[in-house]
Amino acid sequence: MLNGQTYDEVCRNFRWNLPETYNIGVDVCDKWADGGKRLALIYVGPDETEQRFSFQDLKALSNRLANALRANGTENGDRVGILLPQCPETLISHIAVYKLGCIALPLLTLFGPMAIEYRLQDSAARAVITNSENLAKIMEIRDRLPDLKLIMVVGDGAGDGIMDFWKSVSNGKDDFDPVVTRPDDPALIIYTSGTTGQPKGTLHAHRLLLGIMPGFEFYHNLFPQPGDLMYTPLDWAYIGGSYDALFPTLHHGVPVLAFRPPKFDPEKAFTMMEKYAVRNLMVVPTVLRIMMNSVKNVKDRYKVHLRSVTAGGETLGEELYQWSREQLGVELNEQYGQTECDLVIGFCCRVMPIVHGAIGKAVPGHHVEILNPEGEIAATHEVGEICVKRPDPVMFLNYWNNPEGTAEKFSGQWMKTGDLGRKDENGYFWFTGRADDLIESGGYRIGPGEIEECLMKHEAVALVCVLGVPDPVRGQIVKAFIVPKPGFTPDEMLEESIRNHVKGKLEAHAYPRAIQFLEEMPMTKTGKILKNKLKAM
Repeated sequence: MLNGQTYDEVCRNFRWNLPETYNIGVDVCDKWADGGKRLALIYVGPDETEQRFSFQDLKALSNRLANALRANGTENGDRVGILLPQCPETLISHIAVYKLGCIALPLLTLFGPMAIEYRLQDSAARAVITNSENLAKIMEIRDRLPDLKLIMVVGDGAGDGIMDFWKSVSNGKDDFDPVVTRPDDPALIIYTSGTTGQPKGTLHAHRLLLGIMPGFEFYHNLFPQPGDLMYTPLDWAYIGGSYDALFPTLHHGVPVLAFRPPKFDPEKAFTMMEKYAVRNLMVVPTVLRIMMNSVKNVKDRYKVHLRSVTAGGETLGEELYQWSREQLGVELNEQYGQTECDLVIGFCCRVMPIVHGAIGKAVPGHHVEILNPEGEIAATHEVGEICVKRPDPVMFLNYWNNPEGTAEKFSGQWMKTGDLGRKDENGYFWFTGRADDLIESGGYRIGPGEIEECLMKHEAVALVCVLGVPDPVRGQIVKAFIVPKPGFTPDEMLEESIRNHVKGKLEAHAYPRAIQFLEEMPMTKTGKILKNKLKAM
């Protein structure tokens, strides 16, 4: 638990205290299941019907599922795919897998058969739990997965060697002795895509959740506080939905609202947040922008109960900070991390001032620095690579079946994020861009992040992505892909206005020499810009 009145106090008071044995499933469920009805999950389905689950409910259901999986040959160390949306069965499956000593393999329901096949094949998954909507994808690739021995389905489709999830649960026993696991024992594989090659399987230990807790508590203004209730519209197959929101909340015995219709509806999100008195919100900036641009006069139309809002993964922009303060009544806490080493930099407005444009300070418990190309700690304001020192509980164990990729990720005791940034005299980190996105133009090294931040302050810019494109004279030039706000005409006058804005606000050599206006920015479902699609343009 973080405690203190200032950032320096919180850092001084923090100590890691990892137990000798630790299991995520026991931590987020069994330790709170004392036979009472302490609320764990409020699930609102697509038809808006509500189900409530206590920690005791989750313990009994996950025990039954664990017994069923074990009875059908799933053993300690086996990989178990979970191809399900944000729903109770997903949470029950995760808890059961961890208590079995198995390794969870979350899979996005947005994946097609090829993406699923690669992950199940590479991990040699022995079992997969899915629903009737996604069962056809598994059946299409089943013959090419020799290690896959068990398929379990939620809903229709059972038979022909496919087990029914809820029948299996109902037939299982309530009693189950969780496998004794240590903090460093494997628990989870999350596949993360890079700029080249196939996705890498990021293998995490049970200590991942303990390592994430300082950042989670930091971003949510010293979580937990009385009355807290968490909501995230992110899919639980993403680390942002599960380990940045769901599991840290349950770790503290605090309830979670699960509501994720097929298409994000900002009005409906505000309705649910009001109805269930949501106090803590975890989102990506794109979702916040949709809420900001789609729902006017939020504070006049909805009763907002929020105490904390955190977002990360892309540039936030001053407009979002201002909107959050004015309409949501809370300061926006930015967060930074990546699948391999999550939640290591950010803000906690309760103990430190927000500095717009910065991504925050090192979260207590994590040693983060900017390293120069020689591997030394960079000077103040010198641009280098953001790196995290090991050992660190939140850091991944290795890339599954990929020792070369693992070795490339480290330089001595430092894990390289692949992100460029700088650190100022007050300890604030400033994101400059991905190392592989760095623009080399006319002898200048230009980070796209600062240009994007500057462009977002132009009155006509709704969304922007900056890339370097080849140029015969300068090597590369800065190109900006821009979605203009309604009411602004994408013409030469607007282009000139945008260029002058950057020249006047940032650096003359950093202005976008090429501008392409778009009606819509290509994005993933979590709001990350698909830069490869833009590069292809």
